[in-house]
Amino acid sequence: MRLTNVAHLRLPFGRLYGYDLAVSPADEQLPISFDQRRHVGAGERPGSWMALSFHLSEPVPRDHLARAWLTVIARHGTLRSAFSPGDDGEPRLQAIEVSEGAWREHSIGPGQAVNDALRDVLDGSCSPYSAPAHRLCVLETAAGPTVVVAADHSHVDMWSMLVILRDLLAALDDVRAGRTPTAGPVPPFADHTRALVARPAAPDRVRARWAEILADSGGVMPRFPLPLGAAEVQLERVEIRDVFDVDDSAAFSAQARGDGVSTLALAVAAMTDVTRELSCAPLRAVFPVHSRYDATWHDSVGWFITNSVLESLTPDPVAAAASVREAVDLGSWPLEDVLAPWGGMPEAPGMFAISWLDLRRLPVRVDAVGLDAQYVGATIRTDGVMLWFILDGTGLHLRCRYPDTAEARANVGAWLDLLVARLQAGARSSVGAQLAVGARSFRVERARRGDVPAIVALLADDEIGRTREVDEYAPYEAAFDVVARDRSHYLAVVRDDGDRIVGTMQLTVLPGLTRSGTTRLQVEGLRVAASERSGGLGTAMLEWAHDHGRAHGATLTQVTTDEARDRARAFYGRLGYGADHVGLKRAL
Repeated sequence: MRLTNVAHLRLPFGRLYGYDLAVSPADEQLPISFDQRRHVGAGERPGSWMALSFHLSEPVPRDHLARAWLTVIARHGTLRSAFSPGDDGEPRLQAIEVSEGAWREHSIGPGQAVNDALRDVLDGSCSPYSAPAHRLCVLETAAGPTVVVAADHSHVDMWSMLVILRDLLAALDDVRAGRTPTAGPVPPFADHTRALVARPAAPDRVRARWAEILADSGGVMPRFPLPLGAAEVQLERVEIRDVFDVDDSAAFSAQARGDGVSTLALAVAAMTDVTRELSCAPLRAVFPVHSRYDATWHDSVGWFITNSVLESLTPDPVAAAASVREAVDLGSWPLEDVLAPWGGMPEAPGMFAISWLDLRRLPVRVDAVGLDAQYVGATIRTDGVMLWFILDGTGLHLRCRYPDTAEARANVGAWLDLLVARLQAGARSSVGAQLAVGARSFRVERARRGDVPAIVALLADDEIGRTREVDEYAPYEAAFDVVARDRSHYLAVVRDDGDRIVGTMQLTVLPGLTRSGTTRLQVEGLRVAASERSGGLGTAMLEWAHDHGRAHGATLTQVTTDEARDRARAFYGRLGYGADHVGLKRAL
């Protein structure tokens, strides 16, 4: 799921509506978490919200959306609560009653961008003391509605937004089908706040380690290690980068497995390396960790995030993994008690935070690609650097926010440039692209246009290929262009240690509805150079292809080969392929 910012959000032109809910106070006073108090205590301000946008391919009546949204609100307690300023300056949190309201059209002024109009709506509706502090919007266009759900950060985190999307879609399906939505309540975030208060205080070792890291950071939370310009709040600069596609993501994950660490730890190792190279300092950062410490809270909505500190001294992946484990441990205790010696979280200009979310590991699933779903951040003023990573089925994506000063542009930009280059180089040189055949090593990679002659030579180098392949490269190059544009195809070449192409195969991921929605991997054109045959390279290539299919969600692989290829059929049979289907072809 792509990370974006409301200023970068691409929205079609249409009519923008927001749903006004009817709200009345209830008597129940609710507990406030440490992080909620920090956030809300900063007062009313624009840009304190987070949102999720998604596109529906068919028109949906607005009253259907409203009924589905009311179902979601009824399910999640934090969406039925609101903050207010107390007489003593401390925020108060109170339960509210939320009931059916009415749609209101928000005008889009002449020359005004749609995303600017949306930002104005959300800034006005989703501030810390709004009641409620969330908003359902829909942008109606001829191509179908784009829905935006936003809430002040005090009530949600990124995981929560995914839960909201899932529950909203489920309720919408019920409404469309004429059923009464039946989603029952889940434990509210207020219960989690009470449970955290009841947890044991942090042991002395945790307090001592916090004190040590903060002391090494100058007595404050860790700051970005390079100059950012004037130490005051500035307009933000937001950079959005797609670091990996699905292929590089799989290769990076394979390298992490080879190193015996997580993908997060391998990314932290890269960040440590970049930080040391550019600043001669270790990596120190604020490190948000989730507090959904057991399955009780997996389906709940709230701010289940607290802050920890990460210190990584060396780019060794195993050492980085130990640093990540320590950061998770340091963030697993009630922070109000841990940070009491500093009077709360000791923030300072230049604070550096790194957030990581692997959507593939969450127990919440939605078709983010089919919905064109995006996490949307607000536009704010800032004096620090915040980096978000999202890892999902399409790859690794990042968003970075920093002060828009000349020094920050140069220094944060250089840090990001080097980090992305280092991560991509790590993926492309990873063990996931290596084939070990005996004592020899080969490398698998996507074919380039200049590889077409070598591929054609491999395809023609047998008794059948000699009769159907041609010497003219133009049709092959035209076909290569078509294949290269469609990322569901992986036209692979295999290079030996002398960079000579000695193998090729075309892999295609085929989603389908048969076999209960099985995704298949189709293997075509597997060829090995004559000099390398019967040595195990073909087997290694096919095993690599199987791993590629699994990484892309395939649970079945299929190949076709000519009936006349007796050796090829025997080869596939030895590797577990059964000839239990008949493949038929005809010319068109």
